Parts: sequence; structure tokens; C-alpha cells
Amino acid sequence: MRVVAVTYSPGEALDGFLESLATATTCAVEVVLADNGSTDGVPEAAAQRFPHVTLLRTGGNIGYGAAANAGLAGLATGYALVANPDVRFEPGSVDELLAVAERWPRAATIGPAIRTPEGELYPSARDLPQLTTGAGHALLGWVWPANPWTARYRREREAPRERTAGWLSGSCFLVDLEAFWSVGGFDPGYFMYFEDVDLADRLGRSGWLHVYAPSSVVVHEGGHATRREPHRMQRVHHTSALRYLARRYPGRRHAPLRVGLRGGLGLRMLLAYVSGRVAAGARPQQTTAALAHTETNDDPEG
Repeated sequence: MRVVAVTYSPGEALDGFLESLATATTCAVEVVLADNGSTDGVPEAAAQRFPHVTLLRTGGNIGYGAAANAGLAGLATGYALVANPDVRFEPGSVDELLAVAERWPRAATIGPAIRTPEGELYPSARDLPQLTTGAGHALLGWVWPANPWTARYRREREAPRERTAGWLSGSCFLVDLEAFWSVGGFDPGYFMYFEDVDLADRLGRSGWLHVYAPSSVVVHEGGHATRREPHRMQRVHHTSALRYLARRYPGRRHAPLRVGLRGGLGLRMLLAYVSGRVAAGARPQQTTAALAHTETNDDPEG
């Protein structure tokens, strides 16, 4: 099975990714590092150190989706894993994703429970953003994390269980390659952010499902790109959000709506430039039921 990680000077996190992968599955794996122009020498060192690791130079910083597409090129059927290089896999987590895929033959993507290094459960299986929930989340999530629009969008007020979702975080998911290529893979027009939302939307419109599998657990550090270039990443995030929403509401009759979206997202971007609280967005809100579940379900097989 192929595992694709898009790298851009990933630092020491990459060793943790590769070492934890060894206990995550009993399958033979090939790891492709789709490298977008790293300057730290880490991907090159990993390719020399690990015989099952291949370095694929994309030719520059072409964006996450385009690089992931390049890493998956040449595979037409079966499953592959796409994951950020700062993910650490719990033992058996990839095998569990494969087991869940067997139970859901129409699943295009299967995503694990994602925890932060502090042990918080990240809301990685969400509904597709709609105007009402998306606007409420974007405008109020940073100041009122428990607002009903954010909770509905993130589906935070329910205990983790195996279920379908509107979209799964692209930081780590198993993908059915036949489904993936049937819609053309990731849209390379998204440099970063929302490429996973867009992919899920197109797959869902074609009749495929997305399944959240909390019996599989990974730890994701996250935030590397944002910490390095916070203003640029805020701009990219809001640009990607506008691209996604504008494409959902095309045509002349939706032109005023698109103008409003552009203005609203532009204002939020400016606020994010000057306020770290706005930039950070809503913190995950875990219900008592969710906390009880995650505290007693440390075993990926449980």
C-alpha cells in the first residue's frame, strides 16, 4: 500500500511519522514523499535512511493537492493513505482503517480519530459547510466556540462513533483510488486548505461516502505552515474558502451573494492579521460523552 506525505521542510516530525507507521499496519508499505521544495534536507535524509521511502520532487511549492496527486499518480485501484508528515500513528491504526473500509464498500475516504499532542479530540469529521453554519462558524467561532452553528458544522455534541460525514480532514485519510480518480483527484486550484472539503463534495455528488472511524487513532501536531508564514496562510485559507463557496453558488443570480462572501471573508482575514484569537478560530468543544469515550478508548482496536 502506498502512503503519500506532502513535505515542505518538515523537520524532525517526519522521523516520528515514519517510525510510527511501522507499527500502524502489517501491510507492506511504500512511502512517497511528494516534496514541494524543502530546504532542511530532512526528506532527502529520510529517503536514504528508510529503504521503503521514495523522494518525489514536485518541482517547486505547487500546493498540497497538486503534490498529493503527483504522489498518487500511477495507482488506479485499491487503497492509499494520504497524511501530513507531522502525524504520528497509534499501533494498528492503518489496519483498522482498512478493516472499516471493508465494512463500507461505497466509502471513498475513511478517516481516523485525530488527537492533538495534548490529547484533545480534534473535530475532523464535519458536515459540508453551508451558508448558515459556515457564516456562524466563521463569524462567531473565535469568540463563542460553543455557538450552535459551529457545534452543528463540527458535529461536536455527539460521542465519537463510526458514521458517515460530509468531509474528513485531509491531514490523514485512507482513500479509494478508483473513487479518487473518478472525480479527477484533488483540485490543484486550491494551494492549501479546503482541497479536502472540495474533494469530499465532488465525491459525494457522485454517490460516494466518507466514513469517520474513531476506532483508528492518530496524533497530529499541525500548524507548521501557519507558524512559519502566519499572514500568508491566513490569506490562503480565506482565498480557498471563497473559491469553494463561490463555486457552490455560480451564475448571475448568485453574483450578489458572491460579492457579499468576498467582503465578509476579506474582513475576517484582516481581523485575523491583527488578532491571534481570530486567526486561531474555534477551539474544539468536547461533550461529557465524547470525553468519556475518548478516555476509555485508547486501544485502536476498541
